Amino acid sequence: MSEKPPEGDAMNQDRRTLLLTGASRGIGHATVKHFSAAGWRVLSCSRHPFPEDCPWEAGEEDHVQVDLSDPNSTIAAVEEIRERLGNGRLEALVNNAGVSPKADDGGRLDTLSTDLRVWGKVFHVNFFASIVLARGLRDELQAAQGAIVNVTSIAGARVHPFAGAAYATSKAALAALTREMAHDFGPLGVRVNAIAPGEIETDILSPGTEELAEDIPLRRLGQPEEVARTIYFLCTRESSYVSGVEVEINGGQHV
Repeated sequence: MSEKPPEGDAMNQDRRTLLLTGASRGIGHATVKHFSAAGWRVLSCSRHPFPEDCPWEAGEEDHVQVDLSDPNSTIAAVEEIRERLGNGRLEALVNNAGVSPKADDGGRLDTLSTDLRVWGKVFHVNFFASIVLARGLRDELQAAQGAIVNVTSIAGARVHPFAGAAYATSKAALAALTREMAHDFGPLGVRVNAIAPGEIETDILSPGTEELAEDIPLRRLGQPEEVARTIYFLCTRESSYVSGVEVEINGGQHV
């Protein structure tokens, strides 16, 4: 007589696990769906509690509430994440959360108009949280010989018409951090890469983004699932000798 498949906690012990920040919409939501469809367990992080009306099957047990703009909250969340893992292994960490504040009229905040406190919040979410989580979960990543993917942006390499100065510089810093992390985590058997999306079609596009497609070589906006597929590749054995790179996902917009 065959054994029954593991259930509950036992099943989670045997599944590969992804820890994902910024999972509620856009690229993050597409990434959750892609990994889940491939049989992964997905732990999500958000400053909001798990919504009761969300159809996500794992529910609250796979959601960690954390304010990534608050260093103390981020540091404290590491221990809770470790407890949620249970088996001491983390196959993938995807640092996707990001904030890009706008002016009161919806316009771009440049270096002359961005409040210092806004700079601090943006860098805590977009930059510092990535290394805090990676360092805090170092042992779990090493145990799984896992992978880290940092989500940067095309705005990290050029002045963007919509992305503010704090957002752009935080993403440029995250690209540099990716190289440093690849160097330092490599001896542990942990790969670290980044993806730099361009104009991706989501519900939070800035007005006028569609017009940018006219100058993109592929002449269209990207889809969240196209980004999610690249993230998945960088977290699996198919990319086992890829580390320290930043993959452009922008239809040729960077050329």
